[in-house]
This record gives sequence, C-alpha cells and structure tokens, in this order.
Amino acid sequence: MEKFEVTILGCGSATPTLRHNPSAQMINIHDKLSLVDCGEGTQLQMRSYKQKFMALRNVFISHLHGDHCLGLVGMISSFGLLGRTKDFHVYAHEQLKPLLDEQLRLFCHGLDFEVVFHRVDSKKHALIYEDRTMEVWSLPLKHSMECNGFLFKEKQGLPHVNREMTDCYGIPVSQLNNIKAGADWTMPDGRVIANSRLTTPADPPRTYAYCSDTAYLPKLVPMIKGVDLLYHETTYDNSKEAKARVHGHSTAGQAAEIARQAEVGQLMIGHYSASYDDDSLLLSQAREVFPNTIAANEGMTVRVCKM
Repeated sequence: MEKFEVTILGCGSATPTLRHNPSAQMINIHDKLSLVDCGEGTQLQMRSYKQKFMALRNVFISHLHGDHCLGLVGMISSFGLLGRTKDFHVYAHEQLKPLLDEQLRLFCHGLDFEVVFHRVDSKKHALIYEDRTMEVWSLPLKHSMECNGFLFKEKQGLPHVNREMTDCYGIPVSQLNNIKAGADWTMPDGRVIANSRLTTPADPPRTYAYCSDTAYLPKLVPMIKGVDLLYHETTYDNSKEAKARVHGHSTAGQAAEIARQAEVGQLMIGHYSASYDDDSLLLSQAREVFPNTIAANEGMTVRVCKM
C-alpha cells in the first residue's frame, strides 16, 4: 500500500512551550509532501524529524494567526539559500498575499523559484488542489477570524496485478500495466482471460481532515463524514467551555462529539493550550466520548488507514 502519513511538527497553541511547538504538520501521500500550517520553528522541526525539506511541494495555511504562519517566510528564505529552483505553492486566505509579498521583498532576494499564491475562500467547502493521486478540499471553520481546515482525499488507485495468475498464463511483464488498467488477455489459442481473474481489487482510498482552529461546529460533520483520520483542535478541557466559545476554540469533549457524529475512523487531538502541563486530561475527556482517540505529539507519524 502506498504511503499516506501525517507527521506532527507542532501541536501547541499560540504560545510556544518547551513541550509543544506551534501548529505544523507534514502530509505524505504517495511520497508527495505537503505542509499544513507553518508556525515558528517549523523548518527546524522538519530537520529534527528528518523530513525531506527541499522536496516540499506546497503549504496550506489555515488562517493568519501567527502560530500558524509566522514560520513561512523563514522557510522560503532557506529554500533560496539552499538553491531551490522548483516553484513553491502557497494556499491561503487572500489577506496573506500582500503580507507575504512584502516579506519576500524585504527578506528573500534573488530567489531562483517562484512563490505561487493560490487564494482560498474560507467560507466555501471547495476543491482547491488536485493531482493524479489526491485532492485537497477547504473546510470552513468557526474561529475568531476567517479560518478553514483541509480535507485530503486519496484518489482511487488501480487494481493489483495477481502475479500468480499472470505467470500462470505467461503474460509478459511489459503487459502488466495494461492489465492494471483493465485489459483482458488473449491467449495464443484465442481464449480470452477476463481481467477479473488477473487482478485483485484496488485498496480503498483514504481520507484525512485537518480542523484547527475552530469552535464547536456541527455544520462540519457532513463535510468530514466517515474520514479515516480526523485532527481536531482541543485547546481546552471541558470545564473551560465558556472560554473556548469566547476565543473560537473547542474543548476535548466537543472535538470528540464531532468525531462521534461524523463517524470517523480515528480522532487525533491537538492545539493544546499552554496552560496544561500534560495532555492526559484532554485525552481522557475525549476518549469518554470517542474511545478511538490519540493525542498528537511532536515527532509522531500517524499512518492513515481504514479502521
């Protein structure tokens, strides 16, 4: 099965601590690397956890709070210093563009690549990126400013060649791609071997939803229904529901309730307030509502799979 992995580079909230960095995640789908959010220190985290820094294709920025985007211009500057020539794509709300343009003018002289900006409408659930192996959709969220999450969808792959059967019928290796694409095989005596005998079904496509930052938002449920892995911010414990509402954040119980309603495969919580010395209370409260919950931590890599 091809890779579909999420590596946590930062899962803290606005104030960096010795335990958690600001928000950033590396998404690896079929060895194509995308970054989601880029808080301070992201490029150092990428190096610490041996991520392929120069192979990064694009970044998706959820909103313009500093803990989600202040590491971006530093990372782009490092790309230039290291001789990058391949264009780098930024997907974000339109308000980031003039800020980024000014930072690039001041700090990133003589880049040998283009920083290509793609506007994301934070109010729409829409397709914002597509290639041969995946789609990325925006997820409108409810925060103290315009904010959206991202839904990563793996595209349906081709069936697997049953090598035992293709060897049995003497099918040349040069024809295996045609078999994967759905072709039957005609034997020298004219017999037609149906493709269904030569292949096994393709792996089902997998999905990952990133939802940070947001208040409790039941309208999100239909957009993430049945995803295999959901990352949902859990800034506060359940006793701070009023504070969460004021600041546009969620409690552990609220994040788990969204996961339960959406019938996701697994919930991963993160974006912890700096006021907590550890994440055990948040994790235990989430598991009371949605047992299949894990707590994000820097350096962990989670494989997205069917539950």
